[in-house]
Amino acid sequence: MAGQHGRVSDIVARARALADDLLFPGAGGVDAAGAVPTAVLDALADAGLYGLTGPVAHGGLAADPGTVHAVAEALAGGDLSTAFVWLQHLTVPAMVAGSPLAEEYLSDLCAGRVRSGIALLAATRPQPVAITARREGEVFVLDGGVPWVTGWDHVDVVLVAARDDADVVHFLLVDAVAGPTLEAVQQQLVAVQASSTVELRLQGHEVPASRLVRSVPLAEWQAADPGNLRTNGSLALGLVGRCTRLADLPGLAADLTDTRARLDAAGPADLPGARAEAAALAHRAAGLLAVATGSRSVSRGHPAERLTREALFLLVFGSRPAIRAALLDRLGASRSGLGAGQDAAGR
Repeated sequence: MAGQHGRVSDIVARARALADDLLFPGAGGVDAAGAVPTAVLDALADAGLYGLTGPVAHGGLAADPGTVHAVAEALAGGDLSTAFVWLQHLTVPAMVAGSPLAEEYLSDLCAGRVRSGIALLAATRPQPVAITARREGEVFVLDGGVPWVTGWDHVDVVLVAARDDADVVHFLLVDAVAGPTLEAVQQQLVAVQASSTVELRLQGHEVPASRLVRSVPLAEWQAADPGNLRTNGSLALGLVGRCTRLADLPGLAADLTDTRARLDAAGPADLPGARAEAAALAHRAAGLLAVATGSRSVSRGHPAERLTREALFLLVFGSRPAIRAALLDRLGASRSGLGAGQDAAGR
C-alpha cells in the first residue's frame, strides 16, 4: 500500500515535468500541424497517466479527485490539445470498473494499450434526444449524432451514451471505426484543432449487447451531473498557470490560487459559478499575456496567440446553461442587454 501511495503522490510531479519538458516546447508544432503525435500520448501512457482513474487491481492508480485535478491542470498548462485528448479517456476506466467488461478491458485501458473517447452529453440533454438506442435481440441499434467527440484519430473505442423510449441511458463501448453506419466528420475549430474532434453520425449502427457498460435512468444521471463539472475547470487553471509563467503577472498568480480554492470547495450548486470564474480568469489571463507580450502576440504561432485562442475555446467547452449564464453575467452581458438565452449569432 505504501508503494501505491508513492506512485500516486509522484504522479503530479511527473505530469508537471512532462508538461514543461515535452508538451509546452512542442505545443506550437502540434498546433501548426493540427495533430497530436502518437508518441506524445505514448509518453503519457508510459508515465501511468492513462491509468489515473483506474483500479489498482488492474494496474491503475485509483487517484483521488484532487490528484486528478492537479494532473489535468499540469497537462493543460503544457499543451491543451494533448490534455484534451487524454482527459476524455479518464471517464472510461472509472465506468468500466465493476461492469461485465472489466476483465476484458480494464488492464489495457489503465496501461493505455486501449485508448478511449466519450460521447456522453448528447444523449443526456433534454429533448430532442440526440442519440437513441433500441434493443433488438443481442444488439443495441443506435441512431443519431454526437456533435463533439474528441481524439477520434487516437482512440480505439468510444463510450457512447444512447437513450431509449423509456428514458433509460445505455452506455456502450463502440469501436472507433468508421463504416456504412458510422461516420466521423472532422470539426474545424479555432483552437485545439489537433485534438481530432469530430461529429459522430450513426444510422442503424449495431453494437453487441455484450458491450453494454451500464444502464442508468436519465433522471438519475442528470441528478449526478452537476457534481462532475470540477475536472474540466482544471483545463482553464492550467492555461492561467502557463500565462503567469510566461509573463510577470503576480496578481494573476494570486487569482489563480483563489479560483482553484473556490473550485475545490464548491458543491454541486456552486460549481457552475466556480467553473465560470475559472473560464473568465483564463480569458483575462490570455489577454494580459497578449498585452504584456506586445505586438509579437498577434504573430501566428506565438505562444500568446495560441493561448488566446485556447482561452476562447475554454469559454464554451464543457458548458451548461448555468455556467453560461454565470459567464455572461461575469463578462458584462447584463449591462449590454445580452441574455443567457441568446448570443450575438442568435443561437
